[in-house]
Amino acid sequence: MRGGFRLVRTQAFRIVLIYVLLFAVSVTALLGFTYWITSRTVNGQADEIIQAEITGLSEQYQRLGWQGLYQSVNERSQQRGSQALYLLTDGEHRRLVGNLTFWPAARADAGNYVEFDYERRVNNGYETRHARGQILRLEGDNFYLLVAEDIQDRYVTQSLFTTTLPWTVGLILLLGLVGGLLMSLNMLRRLDAINRTSGEIIAGDLTRRVPVTGSADEFDVLAENLNRMLDRIERLMKGLREVTDSVAHDLRTPLNRLRNRLEESLARLAAQGGNVGEIERAIVETDKLIATFNALLLIAETDAGASRSQMSLLELNEVAGDVAELYEPLAEEKGIALKLERGGEAQIEGNRSLVAQALANLVDNGIKYTPPGGKVTIKVTQGADGVALTVADTGPGIPAEDRPRVVERFVRLEASRNSPGTGLGLSLVAAVAHFHGTQLLLEDNHPGLKASLVFPRAGKVMPIRPVMTVTKSAAE
Repeated sequence: MRGGFRLVRTQAFRIVLIYVLLFAVSVTALLGFTYWITSRTVNGQADEIIQAEITGLSEQYQRLGWQGLYQSVNERSQQRGSQALYLLTDGEHRRLVGNLTFWPAARADAGNYVEFDYERRVNNGYETRHARGQILRLEGDNFYLLVAEDIQDRYVTQSLFTTTLPWTVGLILLLGLVGGLLMSLNMLRRLDAINRTSGEIIAGDLTRRVPVTGSADEFDVLAENLNRMLDRIERLMKGLREVTDSVAHDLRTPLNRLRNRLEESLARLAAQGGNVGEIERAIVETDKLIATFNALLLIAETDAGASRSQMSLLELNEVAGDVAELYEPLAEEKGIALKLERGGEAQIEGNRSLVAQALANLVDNGIKYTPPGGKVTIKVTQGADGVALTVADTGPGIPAEDRPRVVERFVRLEASRNSPGTGLGLSLVAAVAHFHGTQLLLEDNHPGLKASLVFPRAGKVMPIRPVMTVTKSAAE
């Protein structure tokens, strides 16, 4: 049912449907106009013959009187093979002479045209035919003269037209809809292949390519161009990752050596009773640099899908409990209440270390920006869209206009310039969200910020969703 609905919603089906409707209307209008012209022409010819007959008989009546008219009608009525029909009656429409046996049931005023059915003898029986005629009243003698032409052929054509036209239009619409469905099915099949490949590429598999059928049509041209573009993007991304990884690894190693030497120097100076303050500050700065490079490497690995093999079933309540226990001493030290609200069973499929790291970053940000006496809440909730892992604080929050860019790397708002950090915390959370096919929702907590990761339940297919979403109410 859903597949059929998708076919109906495709652009190809809509184009074909519009074309079929226009074609059906055009055919109906053309056939109707043709029938109207034909009917008018046939009626005009019949009316001319009838008018000529009435004119001739009127002249006979005026010149020879009633007897002459009677004889003329009788002679003309006996002509075989003629389509002309005559009937002369008295004032009560009783037959006097003519090849019609009775006055037609369809009545009309004298001088007007009338169409009626009559019976004609054929072999041993009778057949009903259709005729068109005009009535002439002979005022002086109170007689009626009906002169008509047999138009059975036109009548049959009209009946056939009115019967077959709806079927013809219906058949055009049916065949057009079937053709539209077939075209839509073919186009949808090609587009589905492109969409599947795009989804796999978005999920991190840059080796995927759009299939080419070899038909050399516009879809194959599009697929080839997309594949060349993907080859180019893959080479650029691979080169960028190699450069980033090389720089991070090459710099992290000497930084670790520097830190080790600083610790050795600190130990020697401490044993000698020297001033070790500068060395301790140098060690702190070195730790920040190492943490920055570690975060960059983790973001790069997550974006590339390098940790996808470590996906497994995990319980979010357990992850939330571990992170809450880890940050509880820091929250107490700053005078902040750290609260954990567990939900029901909340199993998802994910990478435990990445989910824990993303939650730790959100909790760390909440504690960092919440003033003493405030509150940070970790909550696991069940919803229609999946399982939500939420961290809400009572700090200053993030303005709605700044939320789309806070997930970018090294972005720090003016209000947090003087606080410690590198601007990679929410970037890592966004990378983890992208890795798991989830949404990162940033909303107002009134006051503070509420950040949520909405995971699909275990067993559900992870949709491709936007990494970060700002709700309408938050953006207003």
